[in-house]
Amino acid sequence: IIREDVRDLEATLSLLAEVLALDDTALADIRQRLRQSRSFDPVLIKSGLSDREIAELARYRPWLPGVEVVSQLTRVYPHKHLLSHVVGYVGRINADEWKRIDRDNYRRTEYIGKTGVERYYEARLHGQAGYRQVEVDAFGRVLRVLEEQPPVPGEDLVLSIDLRLQELAYTALGEFNGAVVAMDPRDGAVLALVSKPGFDPNLFVNGISHADYQALLNDPNRPLFNRAITATYPPGSTIKMLMGLAGLDLGLIEPEKRFFAGPYYTLPNHSHRYRDWRRGGHGWVDLDKAIAQSVDVYFYDLAFRMGIDQIHAYFTEFGLGVRTGIDLPNEARGLVPSRDWKRNVRGEPWYPGETVIAGIGQGYMLATAVQLAQMTTTLANRGKRYRPWVVADHARSEPPFEIKNREHWQPILNGMRHVVHSSYGTARHVGEGAPYQMAGKTGTAQVFSVAQDERYDAEKLERRLHDHALFVGYAPYEDPRISVAVIVENGGSGSGTAAPIARKLMDAALGYYGYEQANIEVRGGRE
Repeated sequence: IIREDVRDLEATLSLLAEVLALDDTALADIRQRLRQSRSFDPVLIKSGLSDREIAELARYRPWLPGVEVVSQLTRVYPHKHLLSHVVGYVGRINADEWKRIDRDNYRRTEYIGKTGVERYYEARLHGQAGYRQVEVDAFGRVLRVLEEQPPVPGEDLVLSIDLRLQELAYTALGEFNGAVVAMDPRDGAVLALVSKPGFDPNLFVNGISHADYQALLNDPNRPLFNRAITATYPPGSTIKMLMGLAGLDLGLIEPEKRFFAGPYYTLPNHSHRYRDWRRGGHGWVDLDKAIAQSVDVYFYDLAFRMGIDQIHAYFTEFGLGVRTGIDLPNEARGLVPSRDWKRNVRGEPWYPGETVIAGIGQGYMLATAVQLAQMTTTLANRGKRYRPWVVADHARSEPPFEIKNREHWQPILNGMRHVVHSSYGTARHVGEGAPYQMAGKTGTAQVFSVAQDERYDAEKLERRLHDHALFVGYAPYEDPRISVAVIVENGGSGSGTAAPIARKLMDAALGYYGYEQANIEVRGGRE
């Protein structure tokens, strides 16, 4: 609407309110913007008009002088749910955002990045506003241009995300919620980053309706929550490789030294039984079988002898409990507990039993999917570390993780290989028929606790109380080109639910089944 062309402003606004279903709040906002603008400047009444609204405005046009329907370029997200937690979305600039941005650079701009790449790279995607210094008359009309600086368009950013891998991972989760992160171990590129369920970011561009927003907020599946980088989960047995590596480095274990793993573990002078996942225990095992068979009792004992503070120091140095630095907003730290943490946060002492369960990734320990993917990448690279990245120039290698004896990498990686390529590994079925060798580790994150004298029975529990299923792995074993972390919420078994998803991604990324890579481009300049 252009105020100087309107005959009767209040009558015009009243008719527009009827035709466009504008409430009192919207009308008050329009009146304020009209007062703040010059009489010949156009003021937006409503965006995202429906065909019916456009037809109604055409019908009433004789009674609406000064009101025009104009087309406007706007962001469109063709992949909707699939990339909602990676690309994110733009939306109208709100009052809080106006306080922190450079108003001169956002003059005549309606949109700003809210989440995902759109937010993280807002400055580069937005570009720089131009300006004109002009001479005007008493009414504010331009007489001549004195100086002009053309605008600088925003950049086009090519993402590392492989669209076909992304779609494969999202589809492979099936009816489950969860997260999948795949990286290229050679440089840290994020090949897939899935958080399911997603949402349609197009709903937010021109202002989401109250009904649609409430539906997203009240959805028990929490589609707005980024499960790949913001959600934290107990990592479960996926950290047993780090426990083994720390044990070797600290001289607490030897690769070939055998340990008797019965059905449970007890602390000295305590009666509480910390049970193994295998009801009858595993018998005599070395480090290789402890990893491949995921022997809880082996790692209970190792954790107790290592102590929580050494676990904390080693795991933190490896990258757990700290942000990876991925170029997306709202990344969580996760948690590797320590005596000081519990004393400062909970005001309680640390108990030996809490150390025992930390050795199998339970208790207070929490990690994100992207942390587990980075951890797996570092293992695959024998200590060489990369920060996960989505836009290429954010790529950066990190200082390597140094161990006292580099020969200690081999028994850890052998154990991971035997998880899928042996007669005794927990995910041996996943490696069957693969034309390449892989390495991996299954995990289960407990959601529901059972009494000591009871056994976990998923069939008797609601699905929301089922264990989370996890799997981390990389392939090929000798020359890694993909590392994967899969978390399936309430999926039960890491070997049965999460590992097959990782196998599908490995098959695809390594070029099997006619697969070709397809990357995503996010274009700068939004209007």
